[in-house]
Amino acid sequence: MRVDAPEGATLAEIKQAVRRRAGWVWQQLRALHARKLHVLPREYVSGETHFYLGRRHMLKVLLVQDQQPGVRLWRGRLEITTTKRDAPTVRRLLEDWYRERAGDVFSRVIAEVAPRMGIRRGLPNSRLLSMRTQWGSCSPKGDVLLNPYLVKAPKACIEYVVAHELCHLREHNHSERFYRLLSRVLPDWEARKAELDNLAELLLNR
Repeated sequence: MRVDAPEGATLAEIKQAVRRRAGWVWQQLRALHARKLHVLPREYVSGETHFYLGRRHMLKVLLVQDQQPGVRLWRGRLEITTTKRDAPTVRRLLEDWYRERAGDVFSRVIAEVAPRMGIRRGLPNSRLLSMRTQWGSCSPKGDVLLNPYLVKAPKACIEYVVAHELCHLREHNHSERFYRLLSRVLPDWEARKAELDNLAELLLNR
């Protein structure tokens, strides 16, 4: 287990804080385990539901021979046209669609959140990076890296991740200054983070 601690905290202080919150940590681990029990492997067949911007959409796989393979969101359904209906093919088409949408959505969110930090010109570079356990990170060069699967989450959660990583451009660790900045930019970030944590197993399920 990894523990984030304020800059300057001693090992003894960190251990004491962990012991004080041991009960809470145990509850969170049990809740995580319970959520995993209800997450079934994806089959990529018609009738399955997939998330986009926090909403569930039913998958409809259409087998065609005279059309280009592709994906569209149509009347609340994710329609996939394909010449082959096997799971790897459908999954690849859907993941490509998520990446395309993610690029557009994340760019808009960065443009909306950055001015709250006083960033009005020269928006940071952003890139998509598939990650198994993280929603985002900030590279040493100052690039914001975002998991394309984050586009499945509600916009409020996307704003939280973007704000978190933009704050790292000024504060490179999780110090008290970092959390003060994050709270100023997004006062309700803790509620947004909790919502995202509760959805993580579903959104990252591939």
